[in-house]
Amino acid sequence: MAKTLFLPGAGASASFWKPVAEAGTLDGVFLSWPGLGCEPAAPDVQGTDDLVRRVLSHMNEPVNLVAQSMGGLVAVEAALAAPDKVRRLVLTATSAGVPVSDLGGCDWRPEYFAAYPQAARWIGNAGKDLSERIPAITAPTLLIWGDSDPISPVAVGERLCALLPNASLHIVRGGDHDLAQTHAPLVADLVRRHLFPAS
Repeated sequence: MAKTLFLPGAGASASFWKPVAEAGTLDGVFLSWPGLGCEPAAPDVQGTDDLVRRVLSHMNEPVNLVAQSMGGLVAVEAALAAPDKVRRLVLTATSAGVPVSDLGGCDWRPEYFAAYPQAARWIGNAGKDLSERIPAITAPTLLIWGDSDPISPVAVGERLCALLPNASLHIVRGGDHDLAQTHAPLVADLVRRHLFPAS
Protein backbone atom coordinates (compact mmCIF):
# COMPACT_ATOMS: atom_id res chain seq x y z
CA MET A 1 0.00 0.00 0.00
CA ALA A 2 1.36 3.42 -0.96
CA LYS A 3 2.60 5.68 1.82
CA THR A 4 0.64 8.90 2.37
CA LEU A 5 2.38 12.19 3.11
CA PHE A 6 0.30 14.82 4.92
CA LEU A 7 1.42 18.39 4.22
CA PRO A 8 0.14 21.32 6.35
CA GLY A 9 -0.30 24.92 5.31
CA ALA A 10 1.70 27.88 6.59
CA GLY A 11 0.53 27.09 10.12
CA ALA A 12 3.19 24.40 9.63
CA SER A 13 2.24 21.96 12.38
CA ALA A 14 2.41 18.22 11.74
CA SER A 15 -0.74 17.95 13.87
CA PHE A 16 -2.92 19.80 11.34
CA TRP A 17 -4.06 16.66 9.52
CA LYS A 18 -4.39 14.49 12.64
CA PRO A 19 -8.18 14.99 13.05
CA VAL A 20 -8.75 13.81 9.47
CA ALA A 21 -6.35 10.90 9.87
CA GLU A 22 -8.04 9.80 13.10
CA ALA A 23 -11.55 10.15 11.67
CA GLY A 24 -10.60 8.15 8.57
CA THR A 25 -8.14 5.74 10.26
CA LEU A 26 -5.51 6.95 7.81
CA ASP A 27 -1.84 6.24 8.42
CA GLY A 28 1.00 8.23 6.98
CA VAL A 29 3.86 10.63 7.51
CA PHE A 30 2.85 13.99 8.97
CA LEU A 31 5.29 16.70 7.95
CA SER A 32 5.89 20.10 9.54
CA TRP A 33 7.55 23.18 8.06
CA PRO A 34 10.59 24.54 9.93
CA GLY A 35 10.49 28.27 10.55
CA LEU A 36 6.77 28.68 9.90
CA GLY A 37 3.89 28.88 12.35
CA CYS A 38 5.33 27.99 15.75
CA GLU A 39 7.83 25.48 14.35
CA PRO A 40 11.54 26.06 15.14
CA ALA A 41 13.63 27.23 12.21
CA ALA A 42 16.13 25.06 10.39
CA PRO A 43 19.14 26.48 8.51
CA ASP A 44 18.38 24.43 5.39
CA VAL A 45 14.86 25.87 4.97
CA GLN A 46 14.81 29.32 3.40
CA GLY A 47 11.86 29.00 1.04
CA THR A 48 9.34 26.68 -0.55
CA ASP A 49 12.01 25.07 -2.75
CA ASP A 50 13.59 23.70 0.42
CA LEU A 51 10.22 22.36 1.57
CA VAL A 52 9.77 20.63 -1.79
CA ARG A 53 13.17 18.97 -1.33
CA ARG A 54 12.06 17.73 2.08
CA VAL A 55 8.94 16.19 0.59
CA LEU A 56 10.88 14.62 -2.28
CA SER A 57 13.20 12.98 0.26
CA HIS A 58 10.19 10.92 1.42
CA MET A 59 9.30 9.87 -2.13
CA ASN A 60 11.63 6.96 -2.80
CA GLU A 61 8.57 5.06 -4.00
CA PRO A 62 5.12 6.22 -5.21
CA VAL A 63 3.20 8.06 -2.50
CA ASN A 64 -0.11 9.79 -1.95
CA LEU A 65 0.09 13.50 -1.18
CA VAL A 66 -2.58 15.15 0.98
CA ALA A 67 -2.03 18.89 1.30
CA GLN A 68 -3.67 22.03 2.67
CA SER A 69 -3.16 25.69 1.69
CA MET A 70 0.55 26.49 1.22
CA GLY A 71 1.27 22.77 1.45
CA GLY A 72 -0.67 22.42 -1.78
CA LEU A 73 1.91 24.54 -3.58
CA VAL A 74 4.63 22.28 -2.20
CA ALA A 75 2.67 19.18 -3.26
CA VAL A 76 2.17 20.48 -6.81
CA GLU A 77 5.86 21.31 -7.14
CA ALA A 78 6.78 17.86 -5.85
CA ALA A 79 4.38 16.26 -8.33
CA LEU A 80 5.92 18.26 -11.16
CA ALA A 81 9.44 17.32 -10.06
CA ALA A 82 8.72 13.59 -9.66
CA PRO A 83 5.52 12.71 -11.54
CA ASP A 84 6.22 8.99 -11.41
CA LYS A 85 6.35 9.11 -7.60
CA VAL A 86 2.84 10.53 -7.02
CA ARG A 87 0.07 7.93 -6.95
CA ARG A 88 -2.84 10.15 -5.91
CA LEU A 89 -3.17 13.76 -4.84
CA VAL A 90 -5.55 15.61 -2.50
CA LEU A 91 -5.46 19.42 -2.50
CA THR A 92 -7.52 21.33 0.06
CA ALA A 93 -8.13 25.10 0.26
CA THR A 94 -4.91 25.95 -1.53
CA SER A 95 -3.47 28.17 -4.24
CA ALA A 96 -1.42 25.24 -5.56
CA GLY A 97 0.31 27.57 -8.00
CA VAL A 98 -2.74 29.49 -9.21
CA PRO A 99 -2.85 33.30 -8.68
CA VAL A 100 -5.44 33.50 -5.89
CA SER A 101 -5.79 37.30 -5.86
CA ASP A 102 -6.94 37.18 -9.48
CA LEU A 103 -9.82 34.95 -8.36
CA GLY A 104 -11.03 36.96 -5.38
CA GLY A 105 -8.77 35.65 -2.61
CA CYS A 106 -8.00 38.02 0.26
CA ASP A 107 -4.55 38.89 1.59
CA TRP A 108 -3.87 36.42 4.40
CA ARG A 109 -0.47 37.82 5.40
CA PRO A 110 -1.37 40.51 7.98
CA GLU A 111 -3.48 38.08 10.01
CA TYR A 112 -0.86 35.33 9.65
CA PHE A 113 2.07 37.43 10.88
CA ALA A 114 -0.05 38.77 13.73
CA ALA A 115 -0.70 35.18 14.81
CA TYR A 116 2.88 33.99 14.15
CA PRO A 117 5.19 37.00 14.59
CA GLN A 118 8.30 34.78 14.64
CA ALA A 119 7.49 33.07 11.34
CA ALA A 120 10.04 33.35 8.53
CA ARG A 121 9.29 36.42 6.43
CA TRP A 122 9.86 34.60 3.15
CA ILE A 123 6.46 32.94 3.47
CA GLY A 124 4.85 36.29 2.65
CA ASN A 125 6.26 36.09 -0.89
CA ALA A 126 5.93 32.35 -1.47
CA GLY A 127 3.28 32.46 -4.17
CA LYS A 128 4.09 31.19 -7.67
CA ASP A 129 2.13 31.00 -10.90
CA LEU A 130 2.39 27.42 -12.13
CA SER A 131 -0.72 27.59 -14.32
CA GLU A 132 1.13 26.63 -17.49
CA ARG A 133 2.79 23.60 -15.85
CA ILE A 134 -0.10 22.23 -13.77
CA PRO A 135 -1.75 20.39 -16.72
CA ALA A 136 1.27 18.06 -16.77
CA ILE A 137 0.09 16.49 -13.48
CA THR A 138 -1.85 13.38 -14.46
CA ALA A 139 -2.22 11.75 -11.03
CA PRO A 140 -5.88 11.39 -9.96
CA THR A 141 -6.54 14.52 -7.91
CA LEU A 142 -9.29 15.35 -5.42
CA LEU A 143 -9.88 19.05 -4.77
CA ILE A 144 -11.73 19.92 -1.55
CA TRP A 145 -12.90 23.51 -1.12
CA GLY A 146 -15.09 25.38 1.32
CA ASP A 147 -17.72 27.77 0.02
CA SER A 148 -16.93 30.22 2.85
CA ASP A 149 -13.15 30.47 2.38
CA PRO A 150 -12.00 34.08 1.85
CA ILE A 151 -8.35 33.09 1.35
CA SER A 152 -8.81 30.50 -1.38
CA PRO A 153 -12.35 30.89 -2.77
CA VAL A 154 -14.16 28.23 -4.75
CA ALA A 155 -13.09 29.97 -7.97
CA VAL A 156 -9.53 28.81 -7.25
CA GLY A 157 -10.66 25.20 -6.94
CA GLU A 158 -12.60 25.55 -10.17
CA ARG A 159 -9.54 26.93 -11.96
CA LEU A 160 -7.41 24.03 -10.70
CA CYS A 161 -10.08 21.54 -11.71
CA ALA A 162 -10.00 22.98 -15.23
CA LEU A 163 -6.19 22.85 -15.38
CA LEU A 164 -5.68 19.35 -13.96
CA PRO A 165 -6.54 16.63 -16.49
CA ASN A 166 -7.69 14.05 -13.93
CA ALA A 167 -9.32 16.05 -11.14
CA SER A 168 -12.66 16.31 -9.36
CA LEU A 169 -13.85 19.14 -7.12
CA HIS A 170 -15.90 18.70 -3.93
CA ILE A 171 -17.30 21.84 -2.31
CA VAL A 172 -18.01 21.75 1.44
CA ARG A 173 -20.94 23.91 2.50
CA GLY A 174 -19.92 26.26 5.30
CA GLY A 175 -16.26 25.26 4.93
CA ASP A 176 -13.64 27.91 5.66
CA HIS A 177 -9.89 27.78 5.09
CA ASP A 178 -9.46 25.30 7.96
CA LEU A 179 -12.24 22.96 6.79
CA ALA A 180 -9.98 19.93 7.20
CA GLN A 181 -10.25 20.51 10.94
CA THR A 182 -13.78 21.91 11.27
CA HIS A 183 -15.24 19.26 8.93
CA ALA A 184 -12.78 16.45 9.70
CA PRO A 185 -15.18 13.45 9.40
CA LEU A 186 -16.48 14.61 6.01
CA VAL A 187 -13.01 15.39 4.71
CA ALA A 188 -11.71 12.07 6.04
CA ASP A 189 -14.41 10.18 4.14
CA LEU A 190 -13.63 12.04 0.92
CA VAL A 191 -9.89 11.47 1.30
CA ARG A 192 -10.24 7.78 2.12
CA ARG A 193 -12.54 7.12 -0.83
CA HIS A 194 -10.14 8.95 -3.16
CA LEU A 195 -6.96 7.27 -1.93
CA PHE A 196 -8.47 3.79 -1.68
CA PRO A 197 -11.31 3.60 -4.22
CA ALA A 198 -11.54 -0.19 -4.16
CA SER A 199 -11.78 -0.52 -0.36
